Amino acid sequence: MNSVVGTFKTRAEADSAAGALRSAGIPADRINLLSPGATAKQVQSVPVTDAEGPGIGTALGAAVGGSVGVAGGLLLGDVLATVLLPGIGAVAAIGVTAAAILGALGAVGGGAAGKAADAALSDGIPAGELHIYEDALRQGRSVLIAEAKDEAQAAEMRDILTAAHAESIDKARHMWWLGVRDEEKEKYNARGGNFERDEAFYQKGFEAALHLNHRGKTFDESRDQLEWVYPDSFEHAAFRQGFDRGQAYLKARADNPR
Repeated sequence: MNSVVGTFKTRAEADSAAGALRSAGIPADRINLLSPGATAKQVQSVPVTDAEGPGIGTALGAAVGGSVGVAGGLLLGDVLATVLLPGIGAVAAIGVTAAAILGALGAVGGGAAGKAADAALSDGIPAGELHIYEDALRQGRSVLIAEAKDEAQAAEMRDILTAAHAESIDKARHMWWLGVRDEEKEKYNARGGNFERDEAFYQKGFEAALHLNHRGKTFDESRDQLEWVYPDSFEHAAFRQGFDRGQAYLKARADNPR
């Protein structure tokens, strides 16, 4: 599956985009939604499969960063999940992929990922983009993930989301980096670096630290995997400084959620 992702300023815009995808013949089970600010009433009203009652998101629970509930089997059928994420608040997920992402984000905030979330992440969810989803949710934006059967359908989905006023994941990543760039530039240059020259290496290292596999780890602890994933950047001093600063960014978020 090719994942096509868009972020929306409001839940209503995301719902409208989902409706447009359905009108184009995209099956409901390939449309996923993450939406912040979910109330108990909204959670109870979300439609699920015939085998599951509304609000069944509390059927399976575990303490991850506060509270979590997942409806039914995470890898089977429509799923509703709700997680209280530190610094974001209550987030609702509709769809298998959305629930897996939410489970992974909850595990990051609270301690241990469920086996189902691990399995779904290994089945194609771009773990390297999760910090972009986090940032969008923190800003109150909804995230829609549509799964295309091939590139032609993915292109059709991108057109539909663009028409529905979606911000692409690439644009969301760019805006996220702009939000942290000035501070990182100042700190890097204060240590004698040339940020304008080294920014690409620095940003790669920074984002590598935000990947689920490296959160809370030192550079040396992640060395082998980093060398394998970033063979052309790994040895650059700016990459390592970016990685260390990415870890500091995560810690600051944890210490000051708001």
